[in-house]
Amino acid sequence: MSLPKSLLLLALATGLLLLIPLVAMQFTQEVNWTFSDFVFAGVLLFGTGLTYLLIARKWNSTAYKLGVGVGVVAGLMLVWANAAVGLVGSEDNPVNLLYGGVLLVALIGAIVARFRPRGMSNAMFAASLTYVAVTLIGLFVWKPTGAAAEPSVHLVNVVVFNAVFAAIWAVSGWLFRRADAAGSAPNRQLA
Repeated sequence: MSLPKSLLLLALATGLLLLIPLVAMQFTQEVNWTFSDFVFAGVLLFGTGLTYLLIARKWNSTAYKLGVGVGVVAGLMLVWANAAVGLVGSEDNPVNLLYGGVLLVALIGAIVARFRPRGMSNAMFAASLTYVAVTLIGLFVWKPTGAAAEPSVHLVNVVVFNAVFAAIWAVSGWLFRRADAAGSAPNRQLA
């Protein structure tokens, strides 16, 4: 499929996904999005899809494409969860800003690797380890205080939730490792 057609489908899918909270707002007070919430979600969803489209086109390998998909979804979930409720304590906890480092590690690693499968694998594993390190810093070194702390949240819940997120990055790394082991070839197709 051509890039312009893919972008059109991506824009349509983003619009349809944004209809869900818009319709929900008409029926319940539980969903109360502002215009800026819709803009944030639209940019995040479209940006995630665009990232997938641009990177996944580089190699002709199902494992590579799955690795890209899992990686960009991990990034989407990290940003969404962090913006909505925070990953350690509340969304007001300044340690949650450190999770941006996970995205930077993944992005810089991918660029340095020139999006080659082995390098992408290393970048995703490094992002997973960075995720674990940031969580440990947030829980045991830079503890939330005041409004940023949530005493009702149990340590086990935070650890399990964050372990799942770190595991998703590791799964992406494993998929890229499989693509490398299979000897996938770069895609020479232009737009």
